[in-house]
Amino acid sequence: MRIATWNVNSVRARTDRIVDWLQRTGTDVLAMQETKCKDEQFPYARFEELGYQVAHVGISQWNGVAIASRVGLDDVQIGFENQPGFHKDPEVAPVQEARAIGATCNGVRIWSLYVPNGRELEDPHYRYKLDWLATLRDDASRWLTQNPDQQIALVGDWNVAPHDEDVWDPAFFEGKTHTSQPERDAFQAFLDTGFTDVVRPHAPGPGVYTYWDYTQLRFPKKQGMRIDFVLGSPTLTGRVDKAHIDRDERKGKGASDHAPVVVDLGE
Repeated sequence: MRIATWNVNSVRARTDRIVDWLQRTGTDVLAMQETKCKDEQFPYARFEELGYQVAHVGISQWNGVAIASRVGLDDVQIGFENQPGFHKDPEVAPVQEARAIGATCNGVRIWSLYVPNGRELEDPHYRYKLDWLATLRDDASRWLTQNPDQQIALVGDWNVAPHDEDVWDPAFFEGKTHTSQPERDAFQAFLDTGFTDVVRPHAPGPGVYTYWDYTQLRFPKKQGMRIDFVLGSPTLTGRVDKAHIDRDERKGKGASDHAPVVVDLGE
């Protein structure tokens, strides 16, 4: 089974590109982030024509996550159990954003995740990001405790570069989000819990990225970041045969600023 994660940066703007990629690559399950549409605006028909079922949650033109599967789509869950919310006005009750959706696809519990950006180290969004990651870690740890043999894939845009080799210039990111120690510690906590970054052994760095900003010619200059990951539970990790980052899909007109991350599972 081939699973992939891709921050598509607007599913409506890139529908043709996404469905063409699915056809060419034989991907069975695609987790998408930053769909940037409401549920009723999602182009379900284009995926269904190819034999995919789709689960999506989107409440505005921002955020939005989805899972498209041609191998089953069961037990869909919008948001993890204790997912924090956010509102820029501290006087207003926090709102749970469209950042997480889970479904079981051919025995694998897949979570499509769009981790909050954090914005700046002093911004309330940064604390929200850390709380969001900590809560997800606690929930994921409980899932493993309840069923150590469960096949779980936590996939998506994590908005964290865990190591210096995951950014084109560590000095450039000093004092900024994505590389701060608290964020890196939050990511490491998932690994300490028992999850594994299943792609890195097959696509080692440095210089192996999943995201390149549209500005400053970052892509042709190879100035990127590795912030999209597939974290597997122990049982799932044992099934990984191959993995790669499809850098070519960042090329050309109308590309997302992220590349797909692909994992092949054996029996």
